[in-house]
Amino acid sequence: MVSSDSNTYSKKLLLLISWGHWFTFFNIIAAIVLSSFYLFSESMPETLLGQLYLFSTWISHMGFLTFMSFVLILFPLILLFPNTKFIRTSASIIFTIELLLLVLDAYIYSRLGYHLNASSSEQIISLIVTQINKDPALFWFVSTILCLMILAYELVISNYAWKHLRQLQKTQFAPYVIFSYVVLFFFSHSTHIWADAKLDYDVLRQDTVLPLSYPSTAKTLLTKYGLFNLDDYIERRTSSLSFNDTVPTYPQLPQQCSADISNQQSTFVILTKELLDSAQIKQFSQRSHSANIRLNYHIDTAQREDGWFNLLYSLPSIYQQGILQQQTMPLLFQAIEAKKLAKTLTVIGNKNTDIDNSELWYENLFDSKTQLTDISSLVFADKLNSVKQGLHFIYFTDNNSYQFELFMDALLLAQQQKSQRDIIWVSSIGNTNTDTSLSIKPALLIWPSEKSSAKNTLTSHMDLQPTLVESWLGCNLSSSTYSSGDNLLKLRKDRIIANTMKDGIMVFNKDKSVFIDQNGNFQSYSRQLEAPITVSADFPLMIDGVHFIKQFSLSNKVNP
Repeated sequence: MVSSDSNTYSKKLLLLISWGHWFTFFNIIAAIVLSSFYLFSESMPETLLGQLYLFSTWISHMGFLTFMSFVLILFPLILLFPNTKFIRTSASIIFTIELLLLVLDAYIYSRLGYHLNASSSEQIISLIVTQINKDPALFWFVSTILCLMILAYELVISNYAWKHLRQLQKTQFAPYVIFSYVVLFFFSHSTHIWADAKLDYDVLRQDTVLPLSYPSTAKTLLTKYGLFNLDDYIERRTSSLSFNDTVPTYPQLPQQCSADISNQQSTFVILTKELLDSAQIKQFSQRSHSANIRLNYHIDTAQREDGWFNLLYSLPSIYQQGILQQQTMPLLFQAIEAKKLAKTLTVIGNKNTDIDNSELWYENLFDSKTQLTDISSLVFADKLNSVKQGLHFIYFTDNNSYQFELFMDALLLAQQQKSQRDIIWVSSIGNTNTDTSLSIKPALLIWPSEKSSAKNTLTSHMDLQPTLVESWLGCNLSSSTYSSGDNLLKLRKDRIIANTMKDGIMVFNKDKSVFIDQNGNFQSYSRQLEAPITVSADFPLMIDGVHFIKQFSLSNKVNP
């Protein structure tokens, strides 16, 4: 009796395991078909070896991942609960979920450039919510149909494999299929080992295409997204980040933005080389009798020579050389000129500490420049309130917080005498090294018509221009056409902000700041320790940063 029961159990177990193999085989076919969406998101490799590698790794990798689902999930279930109905039903549900996740992952990859992961959950959820809000009926209809189609496929192949198991076991092609998979698997891995040793970019750039594939490197990804020179990648050299393609043409001011503005406000931009802290910003906020917005998570990532470009053009530093060669004024300055407003620059400090020669390019944007050694001639209400309507930059080049704070007090007191108070921006500008670039530098925006608040979302110097263009000068333009920033008065959600330096890329989210050099090293800044620390690679965050940097070029694509 025991022997008979044992034979029955063994027979059922073998049948279920055999059925599981064939059921998994049909799912491998489905996974290969669905994973073709990954290939459509990438350009075809240029070399024959790259194309052969793409085909072999696509077939073998998806087959391997699907088979591992059988080994790690389905096979243990069969051993523990060898009930035919339970196993077939469970297997259909399990593989339906896996194929749905594969489709979702392919969609995320096509839109964001990386796969499902915990570190970028906020961006992934935001993308999905955006699609739902865009057309809820279509989203849920497509999702429901897709779920039902995959589930129907699973039930059909489950039933077919069970009813035709004996015929399938007698087929002659199975050994050839297995042999082909093994050949493709070893070919793809040996090719990758060779490419890694020889730095064959056409092969290595495919590392991140398929889910759970080879870990890529920062250098490979930067090259893939056009922020690193391919020749330097191959030759193992290091060079400054630069676009492989032509920098887009900077836009001209549309005609509808040239009308005069109705209000009589001016805008004062107060800048200092010395880093400001939260206590100073809080002090200015309390002394202001106008509504103000404290930018608690403000960042200025640029080195000294690039900070003015980030501020005035609202673009990452990688665009600087190409944009300046075009000799087109920032859109804000174009609008100010069209509205016949003033543009002045006042530099306060010892002439020996004046701006470097590499920074003098921006002086030509202003109608006049005044150099003062101290603020004695400025701290009078009549003087401050009699300036012509327009945009006025006041830049403190010395590390003299006393003069800076004294001027701020005088300016804020003078504002109390005006019937229509001005807009005031207060921040530091530029960094002397990478460490300070990675730290938070609070800033202040005084905007009389707004309500006082503390903004705890990430902000940057690149937000100043779009804020003034839209909310001060009344030009209703899409900020992505001329900047990488956003209107601070309308900013409601967190985002990734990034910038480039000569030797790497800096990426910020609200919780983390990361610098990735061209050797692929990741370095962060600990706000608790107030010091740089080495961190593990976070490629999704880096890719989000690359998207931020390239959004201007993508919005203004150069026609070939």
